[in-house]
Amino acid sequence: MAEFFDQIFVNLKHWLLGFVPAQPDWLQPLATVVISVAAILGVFASLFAIATVIERKGLGRIQNRPGPNRVGIPFTDISLFGFGQPIADGIKALIKEDLVPRAADKVVHFLAPLAMFVPLALTLLVLPMGRNMTAMDIDAGLLFFFAVGAGAELAVFMAGWSSRNKYSLFGAMRAIAQMISYEIPFILSTVSVIMIAGTLSPVKIVEAQQTYNGWLPDWFVFTPWGLAAFLLFITAATAESNRSPFDLPEGESEIIAGYFIEYSGFKFAIFFMAEYFGMFAAGGMAATLFLGGYAAPVEWLNWIPSWAWFFAKTMGFIFFLIWIRGTVPRLRQDQLMNFAWKFMLPMALMTILAAASWHFIPDAFTRWLVSSTLVVAPYLLLGRGLLAGRQIGKRAYRYAD
Repeated sequence: MAEFFDQIFVNLKHWLLGFVPAQPDWLQPLATVVISVAAILGVFASLFAIATVIERKGLGRIQNRPGPNRVGIPFTDISLFGFGQPIADGIKALIKEDLVPRAADKVVHFLAPLAMFVPLALTLLVLPMGRNMTAMDIDAGLLFFFAVGAGAELAVFMAGWSSRNKYSLFGAMRAIAQMISYEIPFILSTVSVIMIAGTLSPVKIVEAQQTYNGWLPDWFVFTPWGLAAFLLFITAATAESNRSPFDLPEGESEIIAGYFIEYSGFKFAIFFMAEYFGMFAAGGMAATLFLGGYAAPVEWLNWIPSWAWFFAKTMGFIFFLIWIRGTVPRLRQDQLMNFAWKFMLPMALMTILAAASWHFIPDAFTRWLVSSTLVVAPYLLLGRGLLAGRQIGKRAYRYAD
């Protein structure tokens, strides 16, 4: 029974392919691609709708307000605790007037949202979402993930430049500088995993973490270098997604809304959805590289479908980003760039040395000691370097009566 539920979507795909004629030869491969892409878009679009409500409710709870709690099923009195809000938002985005500045480059302005959404959606194809559930299982899957995902930076520039608005252009320049700066530690934080696993295939990286050491799984995050690389990865992923506290490209108090200030209606909705797809991709890759992918945290829970574990870990990353957005203030531009180049980049390089020592030192105690030292010592030294010469007073908390 556990095997049936674990492979239920794989079997459903094979059942649907049974209705496709075997001739001509290209028809079944094409049908496979269409079914896989349609399933991925449908699932993650649904998760996007749910995540937007959860984020608004979560931020409301953090800020002592209810959040959306009225909209339910249209034309009925069923409220669904506000989970019908995405339906209302979607209808609003579809019928809202699409305003384009008179001086804008209309072709580039139109293509920018698509250029943002398509690369981020393509990155989902290489994620192993369950056992035998990888839409595109290629040996260089990790390389494909980063190469295709980098296309979002071009879309940001297209949106900012084509709008013919100085705030749009400022936001685009901020976003590109930030994304390029954090792209380097984002990629370097995965090198240690590639070295230890010996592969660029996300599927094989997950398979390398399938064993258990007593009650503890052999996930890379439970090693000194793996924990450091994991923290660097999720921090860089947050910055790559332009999420708080790294959301300076959309700084409302300075540049109104950043590079998509001149977008409205469904074009803005595509930008919004692309941001969440990027978060899903980053969360799924974090789970794949460091948290065992679709593997259960303890061996006796392997009866739960593998795809359930993957989506639970991915949504856990989304909840983490929501929590950070509601609690951490926005950084200044100089703090953001200094943190990337003076802390994140050196730490990412040190995780590579720590992983190398872990691989080549045979004695367990010695490699734990050396690897931990190569992570902790640079952390302390680089942290002191960032705080040198700064007078930071004790934070005071004031509460309303």
